[in-house]
Amino acid sequence: MIISLLVIALIAFGGMALTYLVADEKPLLWRFSAGSVIGSVAFGLLAFVGASLAGFSAVTVIAALLITMLPLLLLRRSDIGKRFWHDWAKAKGTLQGMNLGKFSRFAYYASFFLLFWLFFDQTMFVLKDAIHTGGSQNLGDLPYHLGTIFSFTDGNNFPPQNPSWAGAKYTYPFIADFVTACFMRLGADVRSAMLVQNVAWAFSLFVILESFVARLTNNKLAGRIAPLLLFLSGGLGFIWFGKDLMASGKGLYDFVMNLPKDYTIGDQFRWGNSMVVLFMTQRSLLLGMPLTVLVLGYLWKVFACEARDDAETQGEKDAETQRSFLDKISASQRRGVIASLLVGLLAGTLPMIHLHSLVVLFVVTAFLFLMRPDKWLTWIAFGVGVTVAAIPELIWLMTGTATETTKFFGWHFGWDKREANVLWFWFTNTGLLFPVLAAGIWVYLNSRKKGDAESPGNRDTAKKHKIADGEDPAPQPRPATLLLFYIPFAFLFIVSNTAKLAPWEWDNIKILIYWFVGSLPLMALALAWAWKENKALRIAAGICFAALIFSGSLDVWRTVSGQIKYGVFDADAVKIAELIKQKTDPKALFLNAPTYNSAVALTGRQSLMRYSGHLSSHGIDYSPRETEVKQIYQGGGSAELLLKKYDIEYVLISPEERNTLKANEEFFKKYPVLAESGQFRVYKVK
Repeated sequence: MIISLLVIALIAFGGMALTYLVADEKPLLWRFSAGSVIGSVAFGLLAFVGASLAGFSAVTVIAALLITMLPLLLLRRSDIGKRFWHDWAKAKGTLQGMNLGKFSRFAYYASFFLLFWLFFDQTMFVLKDAIHTGGSQNLGDLPYHLGTIFSFTDGNNFPPQNPSWAGAKYTYPFIADFVTACFMRLGADVRSAMLVQNVAWAFSLFVILESFVARLTNNKLAGRIAPLLLFLSGGLGFIWFGKDLMASGKGLYDFVMNLPKDYTIGDQFRWGNSMVVLFMTQRSLLLGMPLTVLVLGYLWKVFACEARDDAETQGEKDAETQRSFLDKISASQRRGVIASLLVGLLAGTLPMIHLHSLVVLFVVTAFLFLMRPDKWLTWIAFGVGVTVAAIPELIWLMTGTATETTKFFGWHFGWDKREANVLWFWFTNTGLLFPVLAAGIWVYLNSRKKGDAESPGNRDTAKKHKIADGEDPAPQPRPATLLLFYIPFAFLFIVSNTAKLAPWEWDNIKILIYWFVGSLPLMALALAWAWKENKALRIAAGICFAALIFSGSLDVWRTVSGQIKYGVFDADAVKIAELIKQKTDPKALFLNAPTYNSAVALTGRQSLMRYSGHLSSHGIDYSPRETEVKQIYQGGGSAELLLKKYDIEYVLISPEERNTLKANEEFFKKYPVLAESGQFRVYKVK
């Protein structure tokens, strides 16, 4: 654990220094949060390049870590050094002279940190030498991520080949898992490495999102509300919770301590709670989303900032003064272009981190460019940065892959509504989301019409008050700027409800979650306005807020409280995996049942084929090979030919192969047994 904490801290310091190149006035907590994300991305990519060229060793990882920390030299520059120590002093000031306001802010951040720690602590744990998960939706994803991580640490998987599908390049965005492998190469264990990284990235998303929403709305309370709406998201499942409670005959405490199911995901509910269905299970999104929100915050700054009208130069007293003004603008533009280029380079790393996030940024940027063509120089600089970084990655990922890109698009109405009415489906899955969103639009427009002194974007308020702790006011938007900024997110919602953007339609959630993030500023603004308006509206805001987070809170609680203990790998599977690692070459090819939790996943060795659900969701046509796997396990002459065809070296026979594939073990007894544990046997067939 200590190693993981130390490495993530060093990474965050290096990334923190880089924030001074693109962000002027930000509190230190934001800088370290952004630094954790930026540093993790830089560290992962640098280590991957180093491992591919010089081998995956502790020396390679340490070299990548040192390079990641090089931006700390920026603090030696007088301007950046002064800003850092100024931020440091302000951060210390927030902890001195404790009062109710400071304590409430500290408690707010500390509570989320504790929540993340307790929640992600359930991602993976060991009981009686068996590996378990406390995530209701993590049963299949945990072994997938472990298989990826161990393919680097124990399988020497460079250049990366798909560990679940022999003979194809690994094109799944794997940097998040590779960063875990790097921590392990420095001596950390897999559980602590994943835990520390997950908590760091989730907390970073929390801080970055709070700042993002506060800037878009010019409302600090809205910023505080938004993370709660994201991390505790859910629909009307709490109504079914009430029905189950009454039917159980138990008291409230007993029932809550033994919840029978999730109330945001299941046959009836498909939206799910973000922490349960996304952030625990999809580690790539957990790293990709805070990075994307960082970029979105910069795009907002560019989009919302008013260009100074040429008429303002008419009052200049003489030509020299006017020339100085123009020179100043030119220097400002140059700095803006450089910042846009750097942010574009950061966004361009997304193909290897989370590709759907890059798609979101492409759509948002295209809309913003069309709405603000006067910012063409900035948009072009951003696009150049993205192109320089992303195109080589995309070319590398798209060559030698088994993924069929045609499976990633098809017309499909209503997302994952199944047989339900689309309006009823979205209402039950998101509850009061749409009414609160509509209220936010009304509040935004109405407050601007009235010229309310506390309306979003009001110049006087922005000049007199800080929008978030330690920050300067947000760029001043033109009329309805926030609504214009929301248009691309609404477009993403429409597209995700008319077409499937992945082989499995539910995976549209990877796009829909960004529609939800884009909706949060308006939703949080409505709740914040109602809370401050009057007593009656405060009560209404409280009810709406509770309805929006009640179901999600139940599912998060079910995880945090340790009510779920799903076995993923039993003790014999863990033991046979260790024996395989001791007795086989890291590049060995295994045959195993196409199940999500094959013991081979723990070895880092490659499988001819693993779980068909994962392969299908990645656009791989697995059916012909699945048929051949079954033929091999049935034995006979065709089995011999297929073993030679794929050059298979070892065959695993466990309860899964016996039960689902009716493995003919008599056929394999002619081969020597390499390793055995309980009902697990490994036959050496080559």
